[in-house]
Amino acid sequence: MRFAACLKINFVLFTYLQPSMEDKANGSADIKSPVENGQLPDPANWGVADVVNYFKATGFEEQATAFQDQEIDGKSLLLMTRNDVLTGLSIKLGPALKIYEYHVKPLQTQHLKTTAS
Repeated sequence: MRFAACLKINFVLFTYLQPSMEDKANGSADIKSPVENGQLPDPANWGVADVVNYFKATGFEEQATAFQDQEIDGKSLLLMTRNDVLTGLSIKLGPALKIYEYHVKPLQTQHLKTTAS
């Protein structure tokens, strides 16, 4: 399962997080290179639009609007708990569980590893 998740993240990296995320008016980051050592750029630098685009790219088009509605930027995303995702976004339980376990939690772990080194 982890291998499949890595493949999907790589697909997202190259397909949707293009080097020039230009919509800075709404707080999105200017990501020059979508891949740094095979990983996503640090989510702490993502704007709301970047978070929304990430979840759209990973197959959660419908649920991505919840992140927009709640104005979840990268820093907010990194602070989210399991309970926040399951209840605070008002999305169905199944997708909420997948979003937290396969996306939010790994992004938090990646952020902690990169900031600790």
